[in-house]
Amino acid sequence: MKYREVVPGIFIDRPNRFIANVWINKEKHEVHVKNTGRCREILIPGTKVFLEKARRHSKRRTEFSLISAWKGPQLINIDSQIPNDLVYSSLKRKIINIKEGISDLKREINYRDSRLDMFYRRSHKKGFIEVKGVTLEKKGVAFFPDAPTVRGTRHVLGLIDALKEGYEANIIFVIQMKGINYFSPNERMDPAFSKALRLAHVNGVHIKAYDCLVTSNAICIDRSIEVVL
Repeated sequence: MKYREVVPGIFIDRPNRFIANVWINKEKHEVHVKNTGRCREILIPGTKVFLEKARRHSKRRTEFSLISAWKGPQLINIDSQIPNDLVYSSLKRKIINIKEGISDLKREINYRDSRLDMFYRRSHKKGFIEVKGVTLEKKGVAFFPDAPTVRGTRHVLGLIDALKEGYEANIIFVIQMKGINYFSPNERMDPAFSKALRLAHVNGVHIKAYDCLVTSNAICIDRSIEVVL
């Protein structure tokens, strides 16, 4: 997946979840942050970042969106909208495969009180896929979430219910960087989500993780990463 009109900048601060102040060509700009997570270990004053310029005729108030940032030698994509696009595109193009014979792949499907990311058919089977973007890394380990997520826990429990009703159920964690040894749930940050994920695994929900190749203007899924629960 490629971005258009990408420019470098220097992060200043983040007044709220949706807005950051960034130096671009020595001018201070208020920019949109495409990630409502905390990202505290990434968005540090002075950090070099990349931003995408808004398209012409866009109704957005800000001219730029913050899409990635350097953390030491790692360039981390922090666009929370891109993981779903990556998985959908990779499944359609058969770059990744969770099940043989997937067809009729659809996005944004309601199931009970949740809105799950994808639905598919496979021969006489039907299944759901939930996608989670991962930006938190510590000593080569990727963790999710970086903030408590009641919604995320509800999605995982919903997949368990779907499995019991005869659907196939899958969770894919898209790690938006390279240099990762394995993925684990963030027990310290969100015990409820971590418990739900382990329960999902025990009940037969398929859980996978993939890392990504990230550049200043592009991101693509690269390889499968071990999941340690």
